[in-house]
Amino acid sequence: MLRNNETEQPSGVLLKLMAFSVALGVLPLSSYYGSLHYLWEGNTIYSAITAVVAANVVLVSYIITATLEEGKASKAGSPSETRKER
Repeated sequence: MLRNNETEQPSGVLLKLMAFSVALGVLPLSSYYGSLHYLWEGNTIYSAITAVVAANVVLVSYIITATLEEGKASKAGSPSETRKER
């Protein structure tokens, strides 16, 4: 029988994936056009660099989130060793 925590975890993972996917599409585009008009005043090279940095920030944050989540899952999944089992 599954606990309430175990049934909610896959939907939480899917929600995070969807959020990061939307962020990966929206953040670089908005940072490109925002920096093109307001920060770099028409310089497309610097605006493109800003968009690439924004995309990399989203990717690195997704990797860090997935790694931390995997560490939590492995700690919760492995039962602690008891004296009897030693």
